[in-house]
Amino acid sequence: MVRGSASRVSYHDLAPDAGDFRQEVIAGLSRAQKSLSPKFFYDERGSQLFEAICELPEYYPTRTEVALMQDNASEMAQQLGPGCVLIEYGSGSGRKTRILLEALAPAAYVPIDIAGPQLADCSNELARAFPDIAVIAVCADYSRPFALPGLERLRENRRVIYFPGSTIGNFTVPEALAFLRGACTILRPGGAMLVGVDLKKDPAMLRAAYDDAQGVTAQFNVNLLVRINRELGANIDLAGFRHRAFYNAEAGRIEMHLESLRDQQVVISDRTFTFRKGETIHTENSYKYSIAEFQDLARTAGFVAHSCWTDARELFSVHYLTVPGQAKPL
Repeated sequence: MVRGSASRVSYHDLAPDAGDFRQEVIAGLSRAQKSLSPKFFYDERGSQLFEAICELPEYYPTRTEVALMQDNASEMAQQLGPGCVLIEYGSGSGRKTRILLEALAPAAYVPIDIAGPQLADCSNELARAFPDIAVIAVCADYSRPFALPGLERLRENRRVIYFPGSTIGNFTVPEALAFLRGACTILRPGGAMLVGVDLKKDPAMLRAAYDDAQGVTAQFNVNLLVRINRELGANIDLAGFRHRAFYNAEAGRIEMHLESLRDQQVVISDRTFTFRKGETIHTENSYKYSIAEFQDLARTAGFVAHSCWTDARELFSVHYLTVPGQAKPL
């Protein structure tokens, strides 16, 4: 454990090492449909580009969710209850978290993110802004099973998971179901989850949000190749690939790909990968749900669906879910 620079911050590094990154990249590019996990977007440059995406006029999710939090944080906090342990998956910049923390009085805040430097910066900033809240930062891949450290003295507190930003949409439906079931286990009986879910809407609006006129999302996607070159010593010609995003209506999801512009070969860690012109690397899914679809999914995972907050245009939703049963001290 490493102590953070701000008072009352503890930092736990459970993140995968470079060998795990190399292994997953090689495995992903060895598939018939080449793919890379979106969790690898968020190196320092990728995190900066994502923050820029959130400010784009085409990208409605962030500003819509921020407005939802500003308008409803008091009601959300009332349902979550004071003295809880607030666990956030994918803490990012902490913008929406600040709104919730201002309304809530948690015993502790536990941000979990795979991007270590960004996690440390955000944790220290929030600890300075909320000095009465203990901050337990965990650098980890939350898409995989892991044990939450540092909660020994908080065993009797209600656990609440905060999962904003529609990141649940990055999972396929079976993956989302497995993820929600895992969240139930972490929360224990009586726990709760507050989760942001992007809603189905006009495909033209969706396409614009993931393929903006300024090309920032394209830079964000291509930066994944920049990271592979830098960290794995690859020889990828960035000019040989382009960003593609489209709405797959049958699957109910936006897909992001990197398309090869010519026949070419790429060498990564002594492995050679052949690309045909037009072949793609599938880098991200962003599933869109109706309110009923997501609530059904949550119920199947073991949650009870309660409140759902949406904007007037029903572009985005925030769901309050609970785990059945009474909280029991361990």
